[in-house]
Amino acid sequence: MTDTPQIRPATGAQYSRILGVGGYRPVRVVTNAEVLTWIESSDEWIRTRSGIAERRWAGPDESVTEMSVQAAGKAIAQAGIDPAQIGGVIVATVSHLKQTPAVATEIAERLGCGTAPAFDISAACAGFGYGLGLADGMVRGGSAEYVLVIGVERLSDLTDTSDRSTAFIFGDGAGAAIVGPSETPGIGKVIWGSDGSQKDVITQTKAWDTAFGKEGAINGVAEDEAAGLGVWPTLRMEGQTVFRWAVWEMAKVAQQALDAAGITADQLGAFIPHQANMRITDAMIKALKLPESVPVARDIAETGNTSAASIPLAMERMLESGEARSGDLALIIGFGAGLVYAAAVVTLP
Repeated sequence: MTDTPQIRPATGAQYSRILGVGGYRPVRVVTNAEVLTWIESSDEWIRTRSGIAERRWAGPDESVTEMSVQAAGKAIAQAGIDPAQIGGVIVATVSHLKQTPAVATEIAERLGCGTAPAFDISAACAGFGYGLGLADGMVRGGSAEYVLVIGVERLSDLTDTSDRSTAFIFGDGAGAAIVGPSETPGIGKVIWGSDGSQKDVITQTKAWDTAFGKEGAINGVAEDEAAGLGVWPTLRMEGQTVFRWAVWEMAKVAQQALDAAGITADQLGAFIPHQANMRITDAMIKALKLPESVPVARDIAETGNTSAASIPLAMERMLESGEARSGDLALIIGFGAGLVYAAAVVTLP
């Protein structure tokens, strides 16, 4: 009798960390004054309710692919690697409107990543955190030396400009990070999860199959007549429900991420939450007892809620402005439709 052959295990780096970050913000600035031409409200109401003064919306040439390529190029340059060294491309998005192929494959080809595995994930505003968790496992598990994680959204395509509760919230943009090997721990345990019982709290108004008919019509209406009927799927959100959930439940998740990393709030160099709402951010600061000395990302004021792109965009801005420094510890947390969430302590690139 012969011994059963043993599979050779994959081996990777002992630790991983973010080596570079980059972002892309569309050219067009949409001010609250412009939003007020769509809905009956006021600049004061929008700022008070959300903290948003303006947001960026993508133009015809600023596709999900193009924004991602621009953001990724900056992250790759900061990491000091060649695109051909990238062993995985993960794109978090809910606004790439093609079911297949994954936009990640096009981005990988555009960047020159060779035959690197490339795939999309749909985890809404927690998408970047989910991607980071996957990338950390790939680097430490030995399936890739470097992984590109992108969060990108064109939420303007899914925004109903007549909906007073959401028209002012969403923005477009892309953020990217390179995750690679490290001699010291650079990404703490990712605390992630979901609560599908609240799947209807943030949702798309219609499924694509109910919006579009089989004969080039939309719900039986010719395409050129459909624009004014509100049949194009858009985003809807139960704002108060989301606010209460984020304030009470996500503060607990953030604390779990700190505890798992063995870090206390006063040891942080930055707090970078998903840019959903300034009031949510303030409530989480209070719940975490975050010292006033810890800088907090408030990118939402100029960028709006960019879902999966918001954390890497805010991270880039904090580093470029000097609010946070390379090597600082940062607590990141994303949360959104699903409902889903992901939090971790990371070392800033």
